[in-house]
Amino acid sequence: MSLKLRSVAVSHRGLIRDANQDSVHAGPWLIAVADGMGGMAAGDLASRIAIEALRPLDVETPEESLVGALQDAVDAASARIRAAVTEDPERQGMGTTLTALLLARTGGCLALAHVGDSRAYLLRGGTMTQLTRDDTFVQLLLDEGVISLEEAQNHPRRAVVTRALQGEPVTPAYTTLVPKESDRWLLCSDGLSNVVRGETLAETLLGHADPAACAQRLVELALQAGGPDNITVVVADLVDG
Repeated sequence: MSLKLRSVAVSHRGLIRDANQDSVHAGPWLIAVADGMGGMAAGDLASRIAIEALRPLDVETPEESLVGALQDAVDAASARIRAAVTEDPERQGMGTTLTALLLARTGGCLALAHVGDSRAYLLRGGTMTQLTRDDTFVQLLLDEGVISLEEAQNHPRRAVVTRALQGEPVTPAYTTLVPKESDRWLLCSDGLSNVVRGETLAETLLGHADPAACAQRLVELALQAGGPDNITVVVADLVDG
């Protein structure tokens, strides 16, 4: 059995923002979401740089090379962002979140890279688990017990990111997992996760067998909740290739 990702991406600028600063890739070996920040033009550029740096990884990669390949691509993205700021100092402060999943050619292992507040969820056996931890000010308050989960969902500073790719030294979180056939992955920008509750995300992932229909429904839910930010969703099923 050779497992691959059957993935679909949907991105929408939302109902408030003038432009979409998110970038996305959805392929058979690699899925990734990047949410740009630092002004419209600079945010667009930073997220695009990140995805373009990772896109060449959407090929058959040996299991032992997964994390190293992700690390090299993230380092390259950071260097290109730094060069873009050097080229135009008005881009100072631009950056992007990045959440990416890379599947080995054997289908026996996958690696997850994460920095910022875009998220990765895994639906397995009917149960959804969030596999990334937000790099945000609000998450720090949660960890310290200063606020409750309910307070965090409506906190005025919930969009303040504490780590991102900005051309400066940063260490993303890297994780490896053993995949199982019928796993379903959701990668998304905070334009979805900030306005749609986890229980609703899980219900939607369970209730739509087709990845395209599922991704579209998730975006619709974010829009129905006001769509205050750009919304980017990748739904990927692990199937026998």
